[in-house]
Amino acid sequence: MSKLLTFALGVDKISAQFGRVAAFAVLAAAMISAGNAFIRYGFDISSNGWLEIQWYLFATTVMLGAPLVLKMNEHVRVDIFYGRLKGNGPVYIDLMGLVLFLLPVMILLSWLSFPLFLKMLMTNEMSSNAGGLIRWPAMLLLPVGFFWMTLQGISEIIKRVAYLQGTFEMDTHYEKPVQ
Repeated sequence: MSKLLTFALGVDKISAQFGRVAAFAVLAAAMISAGNAFIRYGFDISSNGWLEIQWYLFATTVMLGAPLVLKMNEHVRVDIFYGRLKGNGPVYIDLMGLVLFLLPVMILLSWLSFPLFLKMLMTNEMSSNAGGLIRWPAMLLLPVGFFWMTLQGISEIIKRVAYLQGTFEMDTHYEKPVQ
């Protein structure tokens, strides 16, 4: 189990690095959005490329930030049962969700998105908008993000099994979202 935990913690570290990239992408998207609005309304100049780069940065935020959200246990879940469980109950629910839902969907999406990325890369597909950007860099984020989410899901499974075996400490405290 120690080698699996080493693997899981390695995945966690890389997810944290991807999270830093995602945080930078949010900042860059906000700055580009503000700059683009200022130039468009202040000087009546616009470019579709600037609009598209915001979408690329948003994709970066979502696809590279999601594994960190899973690692931090801040992801969306159905609270109707989870919040009422005590002891190891939430850990078992997490394991069931990871194995039955997250992993199959992420593996499928990785598998389906990779050929689309390859097609865009091979054809050097461009946006149909005037001044638009090449599309493959944004499309690359899909298989990379889904694949890394799969690895983070495996990491979470390993850590929860180790927790149930008493060989790994983790915070299982759950706070219902305030709304």
